[in-house]
Amino acid sequence: MISKSQHILYAQEREKSKPSSSAWRILIVDDEPDVHAVTELALEDLVFAGRGIEFGHAYTAREAREYLEQYPDTALILLDVVMESDQAGLELVEIIRNEFRNDLVRIILRTGQPGQAPEREVILRYDINDYREKTDLTSLKLFSSVVSALRNYRDLMVIEKNRIGLEKIIRSSGSLYNIGSLETFISGVLTQLEALLNLGGHTFYSHAFGVLKDDSDTSIEQQRIIAGTGNYASSTNQSLKDVVDDQVMARIKKARSDSGSIFYSDACLIELSNAEGRDGLLYIEGKLPQLDDIDHNLVEVFISNAAIAMGNLFLTQEIEFTQKEVLYTLGEFAECRSQEVSQHVARVSKLTGLMGRKLGFDSDDCELLQLAAAMHDIGKIAIPSELLEKPGPLSDEEWQIMQDHCRYGHSLLSRAKRPLLKLAAIIAQQHHERWDGTGYPQGLKGDEIHLYGRIVAITDVFDALGNARVYKEAWSLERIVDYFKQQRGKQFDPELTDLLLENIEEFASLREIYSDENYQRPQLADDGSSAALDL
Repeated sequence: MISKSQHILYAQEREKSKPSSSAWRILIVDDEPDVHAVTELALEDLVFAGRGIEFGHAYTAREAREYLEQYPDTALILLDVVMESDQAGLELVEIIRNEFRNDLVRIILRTGQPGQAPEREVILRYDINDYREKTDLTSLKLFSSVVSALRNYRDLMVIEKNRIGLEKIIRSSGSLYNIGSLETFISGVLTQLEALLNLGGHTFYSHAFGVLKDDSDTSIEQQRIIAGTGNYASSTNQSLKDVVDDQVMARIKKARSDSGSIFYSDACLIELSNAEGRDGLLYIEGKLPQLDDIDHNLVEVFISNAAIAMGNLFLTQEIEFTQKEVLYTLGEFAECRSQEVSQHVARVSKLTGLMGRKLGFDSDDCELLQLAAAMHDIGKIAIPSELLEKPGPLSDEEWQIMQDHCRYGHSLLSRAKRPLLKLAAIIAQQHHERWDGTGYPQGLKGDEIHLYGRIVAITDVFDALGNARVYKEAWSLERIVDYFKQQRGKQFDPELTDLLLENIEEFASLREIYSDENYQRPQLADDGSSAALDL
């Protein structure tokens, strides 16, 4: 008979020479070293589902508990009942199932003293998978019991992995649908995909804008990195061909030609396409875990959901871009009936957005304000061309007609039910009101004027003064500053005036970015042009 210490040394030497990366882990729990040795001898050549056996050894319930805490992936426990106490094995079963919450590991209870643990009572009371007397466990029966237990463990792990994977799919896909911006969405996809694969590597998503899917070479040339992690985190907005090396580019070209997902040992490439045929590519680089069919299916399901969400996001953005373009086009159309066609609408819009940020508005409110400001002079489409084209001073009667553009703009926009257009209606009506109550069309005073109307009153005049018109030269920045100081509390809200003057250089720089010199005017009819000074 061998001693416990001799068996431990013998077992350690055996384990050093055996590969254990994918072996089934079996824990032998028994206070008799000979039982450990005999069990190993009987099972040492066992290979199930292409995987060998790795043995763990514990001689007390306490040692078994420590082992299971270190190796929770143990597939099978061959457990003695009587060890340091008559009920040590049964108490360990309770700990495994109730304290460790481990319902997956298979437990075969083995006892040399069946009177201490009657089989019927034990099977009914304890969550075990088999009960055997040691004298009954021949080598063949032990082999059969272990294979059956491993098969059950394998099947349970497949079910559990599917359950966990499905939970991840539902949770991660649901969060992606709530993401607003394209960049944030893509970052979310990368993060969730890494979590799905238990991977912390280097990833990026690239997209080819305005390119048809079947134009592979052009698509690759036009690919731009939208978001990345790891080594690619700083590559946002860069051309794909300027970031990746030759090996990665060769893999990308292969994925494009094969039109599908490709998994390598150190990387995988997954295509995402939208309904318009413009497509993108997810690239994951790093030491990938061994992916089985379940892993591949999980990735495919997740990517399918991500592709749908991305298509919806692209569609939403396309609608938003179209709406913005329509608003700017309408606003410019009203202004572009004058000879000095300019970017006045774009500048007022951008300046208004800047004022919103200085006031502490969040990004959504700034966007809303900026878009609404683009429509401030939409009512000019109802003003006769001869008045808009007149280079000299307007008569009193003509001036009254000109002032009606505020009323026309409000009437046109207020019929809409969308918040953006309702806000644009307020701005169109009130951007010529004055703080002291001498403005038009309603003669509102102070806080009676909507905040957005007061903001556009400042940005509209700031831009108009700084740009040339047929009847005046552009004012210098110093002259504009003096004018706003004089009109503080008269024409303009004093607090908003102070905010403009405190940040005057930033407002002036933004105005220069959209200067008329950089503006490419579309071709208009011969009779379109000229507008009066927006004061």
